[in-house]
Amino acid sequence: MNKAYKFRLYPNKEQIILINKTIGSARFIYNQMLSDKISHYEKTKEKLYNTPAQYKKEYEWLKEVDSLALANAQLNLQTAYNNFFKRKEVGFPKFKSKHRAKLSYTTNNQKGSIRIQEDCKHIRLPKLKDIRIKCHREIKENEVIKSCTITKTPTNKYYVSILVEYEKEIEHKKIKSKNQMIGLDFSMKELYYSSENTIAKYPRYYRKSLDKLKKEQRKLSRKKKGSNNKNKQRIRVATIHEKIANQRKDFLHKESRKLVNEFDAIIIEDLDMQEMSKHLNLGKSVYDNGWGMFITFLKYKADLEGKQVIKIDKWYPSSKTCSSCGNIKKDLQLGDRVYNCYNCGLVIDRDYNASLNIKEVGTTLLAW
Repeated sequence: MNKAYKFRLYPNKEQIILINKTIGSARFIYNQMLSDKISHYEKTKEKLYNTPAQYKKEYEWLKEVDSLALANAQLNLQTAYNNFFKRKEVGFPKFKSKHRAKLSYTTNNQKGSIRIQEDCKHIRLPKLKDIRIKCHREIKENEVIKSCTITKTPTNKYYVSILVEYEKEIEHKKIKSKNQMIGLDFSMKELYYSSENTIAKYPRYYRKSLDKLKKEQRKLSRKKKGSNNKNKQRIRVATIHEKIANQRKDFLHKESRKLVNEFDAIIIEDLDMQEMSKHLNLGKSVYDNGWGMFITFLKYKADLEGKQVIKIDKWYPSSKTCSSCGNIKKDLQLGDRVYNCYNCGLVIDRDYNASLNIKEVGTTLLAW
């Protein structure tokens, strides 16, 4: 199995220069190779198999950085380019922008070239030697380091994500009763409403910081382009975004851990959040609660524990179906927050009703 550890880095001035140079070089080689691939394809309608080594003679500064960072950029490009040949309607891969692309590069561990030093305060990285690191978690002895990704954030902080490989025997949980299952209905305001009649009570961090964010963004828009003051203000805005993202991630990690610890099967709807944000004009709310990230956290935590996250069909009318008699109320509107069943007279919260239906469908999929 694979797992990643993320740690904060504290590089010195020389290391910062080399990290930035490597990130830039990886982006350059990706764009240069892509440009040549596109030109070659337009002339011959065939693939071009180029490598970073072919460019080092013309661009000698590429020799100064980690060669594996360039090789990984080549692998990423090759994957994207092969996808173009599978589905040509999507078009060529996009060029990486200095200002919009993620600022990172990946390198591989070769004979201990990546390792946490014995003092647990430094990490050895190719070309960079020892960099100060904050190790808040221990990498176990049976976990083998495969690669790492060094990232620079918009707030000028540096992080390393270390990918490790390890062996673990997972015992799959046998579900013996409905008490071990829970159904979750997506809630724009609360994150979810459960079949246990509980809600996540999501704090809506983005909405809370919106006024402050608007104020700082207004200041940013007034600064002179290219000035030092504009860069300082950009970092202030990025710091607010970073804090919101960290708050959200922390909440979702804790909420997903709580659910996985308590239940053996978690049943959800297979929702397309991108489409929902487009057609229902709910972009800010969808962005705020991070449902997609929450599902990702749930899934990997459940997999490690031998538990299940089950997705039911997104077209199943969970909100319109009565959880008591099964009658479908076709005239239910999005603004109706209470479900009144015309058939059996059930009066119940709309989201609670949906979560009960989701759980019931999940039990049939489990063949319980």
